[in-house]
Amino acid sequence: MKSVIVAFTGHRSYHHEADMELDTIVANLYDEGARTFRVGMADGFDLAAAEAVIRLQSTHDDIALEAYTPFPAFASGFSSTDAIRYDAIISHCDSVTYAMERYHNSAYMLRNNMLVDGAQVVVAWWNGARSGTGYTVGRARRNRCRIINLYPQPQLEIDF
Repeated sequence: MKSVIVAFTGHRSYHHEADMELDTIVANLYDEGARTFRVGMADGFDLAAAEAVIRLQSTHDDIALEAYTPFPAFASGFSSTDAIRYDAIISHCDSVTYAMERYHNSAYMLRNNMLVDGAQVVVAWWNGARSGTGYTVGRARRNRCRIINLYPQPQLEIDF
């Protein structure tokens, strides 16, 4: 069975509203063959998704967690709580990939492209807004990824 790659994208305004569903989706995707999970490492949905993968890793040692960040100092603007979560997640990652060596306004888009390109499934927390998450969902659609949107009112019909 070919390993399935899953990427996560979501809003920073995520406040654990769908953590139980996220755990279920991650476990179901594992059962469907997902072994590599990619996360963009932003506060909000990204960190929650990474934590869901880490919880599953505790019972499945064949899961790879890959972090994709815009640049090395990305987490310097996080709250102290999220900075601690970020560091804990990084310590569980099998790889960390930086889109750029330092901040540039295109680093986020490049990170989002790297995150989605090559993935078969994208799990999102997207409210339909034109945003970085919206851009990433749009790219996933163009790449013909399966998209699972956990937002309570999915908005996947917007044209990009």
